[in-house]
Amino acid sequence: MIMGIQNFMHRPCSIALLCGLVLVGCRGRHTAKPPIHPNPNMDAMERFEAQEENTFFADGRAMRASVPGTVARGFLRSDTRFFSGVDSTGAYVSVMPVPQTRALFLRGQERYDIYCAVCHGQAGDGQGIVMAGGYGFAPIGYHDDRLRAIEDGYLFDVVSRGVRTMPGYAQQIPVADRWAIVAYVRALQRSQHASAADVPADILSELRLTP
Repeated sequence: MIMGIQNFMHRPCSIALLCGLVLVGCRGRHTAKPPIHPNPNMDAMERFEAQEENTFFADGRAMRASVPGTVARGFLRSDTRFFSGVDSTGAYVSVMPVPQTRALFLRGQERYDIYCAVCHGQAGDGQGIVMAGGYGFAPIGYHDDRLRAIEDGYLFDVVSRGVRTMPGYAQQIPVADRWAIVAYVRALQRSQHASAADVPADILSELRLTP
């Protein structure tokens, strides 16, 4: 008999048939006992509506504040130079922390014409069309000596948070575009104080320079 059982167990088809009979025998039986439910509190757990009171917590609020230091995915602002325009000491960065490329200047020109030129003028002289109507405090032209020497980080901060009657544009303009605008403002400043030495030789030959 033992040999017969051993021969039976060595046959794959026989083993599969035995397992099937065991499993079938465990299904479809009726009982008056309640079903086995390892974690019933997941079916009938207490819930709260938004802004509803919850006396379990000392402050009585059902909606819990985020853990201090929580940062949403994709919103980590570890590079303070790029995201805030300041260095580790809190001082404005003197030079923008992005590569100054032709694409950056062209992007800055496009964004500047959309958001800035209406007040500051397309030449950066503070004579935009809005200023002609007497809106608030007339901006100083970018060609003012103080603004020509100011740090890039300061200009970025003004675009982000505003100054005096100028509102901040942090909500409308992404960080990278704010730096592009700063780059274009620098280009406007340079354009009004350029000399023949700043013009490429192949273009200089086509220009008629006046004293």
